Amino acid sequence: MAWERPPGRGRSALRRCLLGAALLLGLRLCVELRRTGPRPPARSARPDPAPRPTGPHLLPAPGPLRGARRRQVTYVRSGRRAPPGVGGRGTPESGCCAPRGRLRRKGPRWHIDLQPWAGPARSLDEEALRFLRYISTTQIACDHMSTDSLATDSSPAKKPWSVCLDDRFGLAHQIRNKQCRLYSLGLGSDDTHFEVGMANDGCEVHCFDPSVKSAHVLESKRLWYHRVSIDWRDPHPAVAAQKPYSSTRKLGTILNEFGHRKIDVLKADLESAEWKVLENLILEDVLEQIGQLIFEIHLHWPGFEVSGSDSSVVRFWYSLLKELELQDFRLFHSYKDLSKPQLFLKKDIFNASSCYTLSWVNTRWK
Repeated sequence: MAWERPPGRGRSALRRCLLGAALLLGLRLCVELRRTGPRPPARSARPDPAPRPTGPHLLPAPGPLRGARRRQVTYVRSGRRAPPGVGGRGTPESGCCAPRGRLRRKGPRWHIDLQPWAGPARSLDEEALRFLRYISTTQIACDHMSTDSLATDSSPAKKPWSVCLDDRFGLAHQIRNKQCRLYSLGLGSDDTHFEVGMANDGCEVHCFDPSVKSAHVLESKRLWYHRVSIDWRDPHPAVAAQKPYSSTRKLGTILNEFGHRKIDVLKADLESAEWKVLENLILEDVLEQIGQLIFEIHLHWPGFEVSGSDSSVVRFWYSLLKELELQDFRLFHSYKDLSKPQLFLKKDIFNASSCYTLSWVNTRWK
């Protein structure tokens, strides 16, 4: 009788062979991985270079690629760059005059920081009294002030445009050297007494008025008229594409287009657009390029695109002016126009005028 292989023995032997082969393959892979693993960096006989400075404003870039022989670390600056040096014209480079310890904001700003309410009731009375007291109290004395009246000498009420000519603020020096620059923002004003006087004194004067017939008019050697209105936003890209010569620009855009890095004096009479324009100057850090501000403010209504209750509107106004103070601007002259209606948000209250002319000087401007 023929011999028969016991059932299952052949298959079990084959299974054991396959298992042994898999085990040997796994061991081989482990050995290869250990051999090709990352090696510790070889020590160099030369001393390492001095470490680069680090701090909250310097962030290390991602680590080196695998296999690099020497670890290299690069640094990138985070946050907003320091303001560009205004240079030339007797003004210092950026950073030399900023007080130590003054914190700089990082990143873009989309809204201003509102001040706390004037009182627990959040009423119009509380907000209005705080605001009117603030705009009526000068914060710094100016010993030499040039005042030009836009009214006739026989008028009982004069509305002055005032600039501070104290030597500590540099404007007088710029005028003497024929190196000052004045921007005048207006809406159809026929009286340019102040602008002509500053041009005659030696300032380069640019008047922006959309009612001018030609795009640019050179009135005299130092006096320009531009058919442009200053807004708190640039035109929509679609509108700008259809109208490449649109007459509306933000002030920061105008500065870039004209190649101007500083304005010694900015005068604005914008008929209630001043609040949003001022907000734009604050949010985009244009104030750093301005030496003195002369603004006519209007209080008979909230102003263009300023909404909310009466008390919240006045709180917004006050917060804007406090932002100027935080940017080292100080009020040196305040004028209450008695020739205008004595209304405050359409109300005859607080003995307030509907129009004030305020002058600030940038105390860091040299």
